[in-house]
Amino acid sequence: MQMSWHPLPRRAHGLFAALLSSLATLAALLGSAPAAQADTSICEQFGSTTIQGRYIVQNNRWGTGRPQCITANDSGFRITQADGSVPTNGAPKSYPSVYNGCHYTNCSPGTALPAQLSSIAGAPTGISYGYVSDAVYDAAYDIWLDPTPRTDGVNRTEIMIWFAKVGPVQPVGSQVGTSTVAGRQWQVWSGDNGSNDVLSFVAPSAISSWNFDVMDFVRQAVSRGLAQNSWYLTSVQAGFEPWQNGTGLAVTSFSSTIDTGGGSPGGPGNPAACAVSYGTNVWQGGFTADVTVTNSGSSPVSGWKLAFTLPAGQQISSAWNAGLTPSSGSVTATDVAYNAEIPANGKTTFGFQGTYVGTFARPATFSLNGTACTPV
Repeated sequence: MQMSWHPLPRRAHGLFAALLSSLATLAALLGSAPAAQADTSICEQFGSTTIQGRYIVQNNRWGTGRPQCITANDSGFRITQADGSVPTNGAPKSYPSVYNGCHYTNCSPGTALPAQLSSIAGAPTGISYGYVSDAVYDAAYDIWLDPTPRTDGVNRTEIMIWFAKVGPVQPVGSQVGTSTVAGRQWQVWSGDNGSNDVLSFVAPSAISSWNFDVMDFVRQAVSRGLAQNSWYLTSVQAGFEPWQNGTGLAVTSFSSTIDTGGGSPGGPGNPAACAVSYGTNVWQGGFTADVTVTNSGSSPVSGWKLAFTLPAGQQISSAWNAGLTPSSGSVTATDVAYNAEIPANGKTTFGFQGTYVGTFARPATFSLNGTACTPV
């Protein structure tokens, strides 16, 4: 676009200089943040890509020969084409999803899975969905369990959490009761799809966003005889099972952390333990957050990423001492050149300013290079 410049009146010179200074400051802030990942379109039947350097987004079209395309971005994915339909009294046509762990030998980068259930102190996760009304589908969070630490093929038990369903569809098997899990009421379904056992929890009404602990549902499977503590958690996945249409459905944020008690072995980039202090200053519609990350391990962390999920309605507008991307949902804070190393028993700090709507809340969980951190 061509622009014309004209001499400014003398009284505007000071204002113009201030504007230039503000623009320069904004450019410096933007320049210090990491470049956002370009959106990736996937139309291949089992095509996949990595997001945030630690999760895999997959198209996973297996029940129909009609085209399906998704677009992956920094925080999740969106279905952009979902042709064809299948009978609603049978299996869905696909399961486009984002996951942490291993799926048919395709393991997400740096994952702690498979992990033995008895070794997992907690598995905090967060998910936000975007729904449509002109389709038949469920929004499902899948938890896969197996007696062995397998990274290929079908696992023995599948736990499905149906956040929402539209149309005349139901889980595998039959309803066996109701239960309160992780503070919510669910319809409980149980059955066998011919390949594995399926235990499903169906929300009475749609849930668009939720942070919870995967192990609350794993313990349900164990108590019902569908798994044992000696088994392994192999993957957690969030996505959609469409029967008809599905264009526009989206996972807008996803996070998953596996806490194996003492954490992973210490070493550069992989702390044995960490803690996070999250101090805030909140006013109507806005807030600042000052974050202190402590490396409690005996080895330095060289190059760090802190992952957390902002509650729904919060948006980051500026940051200092770290690059944060994306600006909402599942956020990753990345070191800058001068604070890339956290010494053993040392700490680093960063902060950001943001806006919010509704009731202000803090992130529930944090993970440093894939290791769950203790909130302090």
